[in-house]
Amino acid sequence: MRSSPISLFSRENAVDWLKLTGQPQSDFSSETELILKTLAEKGALFFGEIAKHSGLLKSRVEQALGELVSLGWVTADSFEGLRALLTPQEKRARFEDAGRPRRHREVTSIEFAGRWSLLRKHPAAPAAESPLSRFSPDENAIKTFARVLLQRYGVVFRKMLDREVLKVSWFELGRVYRQMEARGEIRGGHFISGVSGEQFALPEAIGHLRSLRKAEKSQTLISLSGSDPLNLVGILTPGARIPAVWRNRLLLRDGVAVAALQGGKVYPPAGTDIDAIHMA
Repeated sequence: MRSSPISLFSRENAVDWLKLTGQPQSDFSSETELILKTLAEKGALFFGEIAKHSGLLKSRVEQALGELVSLGWVTADSFEGLRALLTPQEKRARFEDAGRPRRHREVTSIEFAGRWSLLRKHPAAPAAESPLSRFSPDENAIKTFARVLLQRYGVVFRKMLDREVLKVSWFELGRVYRQMEARGEIRGGHFISGVSGEQFALPEAIGHLRSLRKAEKSQTLISLSGSDPLNLVGILTPGARIPAVWRNRLLLRDGVAVAALQGGKVYPPAGTDIDAIHMA
């Protein structure tokens, strides 16, 4: 659980992202299946309500919710539930003590997580779409993903997908981008040197790139987390990648990576003169 990935996204895009991630594992234990059915029938419930409706011990409910969270089936109103699941058992508040004032800030309980609800339809529910639809992502979802990539990066090409986890191919995205180009919404061409293949850009991004090329260097330093989408070291630049872990750090000077903090040590990205590194 300590290495479980966390996804943050706009609620308006939730349906599209779920369509593009595919169906997760649905082979559950009997108790986990009971919790899943309870949420499917009753809707969003607080932890105590789940225990009441399912008739299970609170410790069993906690275990089942942990399994469903790790597989991407349920979510909660706050981070408190995930924080409790990641906290060692001995550091959590006992269920009989959960309602009392907390003496220590680090003590937490899954009972403070707010309501729990399903992210997806119950696996036993009849599917509205064709059985083959899971092999063909929804077209509207692909269009949403294509627009989000443009808004995030300004310029998009095949290599940019190396950091993405959604199951969308460049072939599918390219078809959407060519349609947008034909309607005059975006521009197609070659905007980033050193990158092969098709490139598509927002009109305002092209103007911004031109202004940056003419601007004088300001020696501005920016520090990014390794999990930031702008961590493209090893993708747009030579050398090894910096793992997308939040503890890792990347230092940019005028938009160019000059140093990386990984495993508590500072490294210069490939092709960087270490004597030129100036840590903030």
